[in-house]
Amino acid sequence: MGHRLSKITTKTGDAGTTGLGDGSRVPKGHPRVAAMGDVDELNSVVGLLLTEPLPDALRDALTDVQHDLFDLGGELSIPGYFAITDAHVERLEQLTESLNADLPMLKDFILPGGSRAAAFTHLVRTVCRRAERSLVDAAQTEKISEHSRIYLNRLSDMAFVLSRVLNREAGRGDVLWEKGRSASARG
Repeated sequence: MGHRLSKITTKTGDAGTTGLGDGSRVPKGHPRVAAMGDVDELNSVVGLLLTEPLPDALRDALTDVQHDLFDLGGELSIPGYFAITDAHVERLEQLTESLNADLPMLKDFILPGGSRAAAFTHLVRTVCRRAERSLVDAAQTEKISEHSRIYLNRLSDMAFVLSRVLNREAGRGDVLWEKGRSASARG
């Protein structure tokens, strides 16, 4: 890290722009900045999940994800810089397959919920989907790495599977969606 943040309040963004890593300034509503913010929020939600009691292997995997997301934020902040690779995507795919190996096959949709950790993991999944949409939007006008988009897609898959694992480890099953339940309750 070449420069340390010694002054946090710089006032350089007071006019509604923000600086990118290459020195350029763009409006704070710019698609690249929106994607950076969504990835930052995703990283924060992963941090929230990490406040829960988790097995060491899962804690380590999620900590790796946080580092990846910080790298992805750096990638977004510097146009033309790419940090996320096939290796990042493959690591998530292997983790997802490993987590999913012992789970029963799903026959129904599941609702977000169950244990507290599983509910937080569903929040990770949904914020991840939003970050992915932001990346896709930014890629309409900006050069954005395909690996980054794929990484977020795989991360949301992993979070879905992890929510099921965490419910099982908490002694709870999946919270199954019951078609028409709310309509029949009113009737």
